Amino acid sequence: MAMNDGNALIIANPAAQRGNGRRAALIARDLLGEWLGADRVSFELTKCPGHATDIAAYAPRSRFSSIVAIGGDGLVHEVVNGLMALPEAERPRFGLIPVGSGNDYARTLGMSECVPDAIVQFLDAPEVKMDIGCCNGEHFAETISFGLDAAIAIDTVQRRQRTGEQGTTLYLKSGIDQLLHHLETYKVNATLDDARTLGEAVHLLTVQIGPTYGGGFRICPDADPTDGLFDVCYACAPMRVPEATFKFLRAKNAHHTRYKKIRFDRASKLHIEFDRRPPCQIDGEAFEADAYDITVAKQALTVLAPAFSPDRLHVASQPAGRRAPWR
Repeated sequence: MAMNDGNALIIANPAAQRGNGRRAALIARDLLGEWLGADRVSFELTKCPGHATDIAAYAPRSRFSSIVAIGGDGLVHEVVNGLMALPEAERPRFGLIPVGSGNDYARTLGMSECVPDAIVQFLDAPEVKMDIGCCNGEHFAETISFGLDAAIAIDTVQRRQRTGEQGTTLYLKSGIDQLLHHLETYKVNATLDDARTLGEAVHLLTVQIGPTYGGGFRICPDADPTDGLFDVCYACAPMRVPEATFKFLRAKNAHHTRYKKIRFDRASKLHIEFDRRPPCQIDGEAFEADAYDITVAKQALTVLAPAFSPDRLHVASQPAGRRAPWR
């Protein structure tokens, strides 16, 4: 049993999914309490942005063997930053119950969005050493991107607040709007692994640990979150709106990979600059800088990841005919 030792700390965002986070957290607390014993389960609700980072940073393994985040990718981002502030030997294992809009990190892990099912998954989920990215001192679990896709991610936050829409539908609507009205071009100058250079006009550039962003768009379908490498995808300009829209929609199922203007690379270290500051998102959160130094901490965090169970490898995010990257 993966979590059957020591104490567990639940960190939950009560506002996730328009208030469903609180309900999900209470259910998880009760179920974990039945399994581990109520006295071994602690419970914290976040009160403001950044609160989860502070909680996790003061929850070393000597106090808690496991930390369970209940919320979306934004909460994952905060908790991961808190855990990475601890010495590696003091980091508790990390578990996630997804209650968010995009839930891309949950897809990478293979976690169910049903709270009782997720608790059951914790019973035998393997402990996997996962890579963590870092940009200018800010850690990330799944993605950092620039340009069009970042503009979409930032726009979805406002749309979600207005409409209550979630996931892929939200991302698609925002994406079409951005493509029609804000298809911008940026000149990127990048160095990969202190050796290769990239100088292109692009509409977007993304650096991935896991394969998806935007609520399941398989932008880097072969990304392996344990190999110590980022998967990099960039869309070369110029593209007319119809062409860009077509390729954007094809990315949902990883069918964009065959086109010449969509290019891929891998690296463990990048330095990126643009001719002007583009929209940027990191795990779905807006991020700003004049230059971006991005490094990977290979297998830096122990994570409960049902996707890596040999008998039920999570391949839903893999396009037909392509290998699952962590096989």
